[in-house]
Amino acid sequence: MLTDTQVRGAKPSDRPQKLTDGRGLYLLVTPGGGRYWRYDYSFHGKRRTLALGVYPDVPLVRARERHHEARRLLAEGVDPAAAKQAVSQDFEAVARAWHDHWKAGRTEHYAQSVKTRLETDIFPQIGHRPIAGLSPADFRDAVRKIEKRGAFEIARRLLQNCGQIMRYAVANDLALRNPVAEVRPADILIPRKRRNHPRVTAKELPDLLHAIDSYVGGEHTRLALQLMALTFVRTSELIGTRWPEFDFKASQWDIPAERMKMKTPHVVALSTQSQAILKRLKEISFDRELVFPGDINPSKPMSTNTLLFALYRMGYRGRMTGHGFRGVASTILHEQGWPHEHIELQLAHQERNEVSAAYNHALYLEPRAKMMQAWADHLDRLRLQGVGEGQKAA
Repeated sequence: MLTDTQVRGAKPSDRPQKLTDGRGLYLLVTPGGGRYWRYDYSFHGKRRTLALGVYPDVPLVRARERHHEARRLLAEGVDPAAAKQAVSQDFEAVARAWHDHWKAGRTEHYAQSVKTRLETDIFPQIGHRPIAGLSPADFRDAVRKIEKRGAFEIARRLLQNCGQIMRYAVANDLALRNPVAEVRPADILIPRKRRNHPRVTAKELPDLLHAIDSYVGGEHTRLALQLMALTFVRTSELIGTRWPEFDFKASQWDIPAERMKMKTPHVVALSTQSQAILKRLKEISFDRELVFPGDINPSKPMSTNTLLFALYRMGYRGRMTGHGFRGVASTILHEQGWPHEHIELQLAHQERNEVSAAYNHALYLEPRAKMMQAWADHLDRLRLQGVGEGQKAA
């Protein structure tokens, strides 16, 4: 082992020389007179060298402390060099690297919206912090600040994004752990009351579509369920619709504010499949203004229970409701990578802080129309699956 006297008296020579202290630690003396602490070790079968500082700024005792810490990390299966690199990386730099990697396969607008949210709400708070030093409390405080202004969904989604960033950091040896994985949104954000509506899973959806297509309890009811699956509007919004609300030239359905839960006008882009159903409904409307008239009193809309009881008769009691189509569509469209803002707008979830300070019911109509056509095409593909196939896959 080295002594302080040996280290102080180390003289340069024509070639670099190593003064060994043991267990891979040594003082590298260069021809130019520089004296550098180094630690040679093996990680996953590869030889690596870790810089521990420059003498005399880092004396022998301090070099040994750093050497001991590096050996401790190595014993835990952590590359000391990667751990040192992580300390020097700030959260914003890693987040931007994650975003460049993550955005492949996402739409340009969706990727940009995530980036903008990070730049607006996260980077000003923790972007400058070394990523290896962040704790669950740092992320908690960051998203709670967002929550306080009423942007509940943005707070939840940014926490999710931060978790993805930290997972990327761990996978790329930029951090030793993911502190976001140690908490759940409900642990740090105020729980929001939500009604749980029974709904089938994505794997069960093909069988449900077959059951609806085969329903013999009434053509209006069958067509209403088919249209609900395609448009995923609320039951009350569907059964109360009138023919003047449809603009077939523009391929859209304009639901007035007074019929919407959020009291805001809503536009539903009509797929070719939706228009075909409406064409058949027009043929059997007998010039009534209501698209879905009641059986007993045709001057009033059909009852919400009409659709619910139809699902019961198909064998979906406790498994599916009219509202369940909204949840199924939201889940699948998110999994398919469609932008969250477009899905939320199409669901008419009017949370002004989530989409726009000045909410516009006609926002993103063109991309939403593409999404709705893609959704209708997806349902058609599911119909091609054999009956029972969804159950077997579940």
